[in-house]
Amino acid sequence: MTQQFVRAGDHSVDAACFRQALIAWGKKHFRAFPWRLTEDPYCILIAEIMLHRTQARQVEPVYKQFVKRYADILALHPVPKEELYSVLYSLGLHWRIDLIYRMVIDIMIRFNGQIPHEKSDLLSLPGVSDYIASAVRCFAWKHPEPLIDTNSVRVVSRVFGLRVQDSSRRHRSLRELITALVDPDESRLYNYALLDLAGEVCTKKKPPDCAQCPIAKYCLYKEQNDNPV
Repeated sequence: MTQQFVRAGDHSVDAACFRQALIAWGKKHFRAFPWRLTEDPYCILIAEIMLHRTQARQVEPVYKQFVKRYADILALHPVPKEELYSVLYSLGLHWRIDLIYRMVIDIMIRFNGQIPHEKSDLLSLPGVSDYIASAVRCFAWKHPEPLIDTNSVRVVSRVFGLRVQDSSRRHRSLRELITALVDPDESRLYNYALLDLAGEVCTKKKPPDCAQCPIAKYCLYKEQNDNPV
């Protein structure tokens, strides 16, 4: 296995070993949400918009009903906005319903009813953030896109012993670290594993369960807490 070290300050991580450990753990602890069991870019795009600032368990029943009722953009395009409100109202964040409505029209007019592949095109759609565009490209087409949000920022910041602030995900150096760690060949598995690790082990609301963490041996947070000054 070729060594490729990712470094921040005095701490470095063998990226290949880090990825391998994380992916192996992820395969055993995979959370099989329905949007993870497809590579359809339409379904993934809809799911990621629903998941924005919303718990997966709240999204799951709404998502299942939605994609069963509207299987693709062609089925969704003629739907009046009032109907979308009735289907999506329970998720809250009602402003995103308008964005979905506008996004569908945009896809039909500008992209002939096809979910665009290029990141710049995805970002040009109403309601599509950098995270959503990256998630669609990774999970639908297996591009090695980093998913930069509070979860990936928390995990990678702990690995490298970095201080986390509200603005951390906008810091170029941290974004570069997260990007450098993404597995170039298994980005889908890697990113799902990273999300699941953040949700189940390296959590925010309670102390991380370092004893169960597959990447603890690479983690400066773990080392510092085991050996306090």
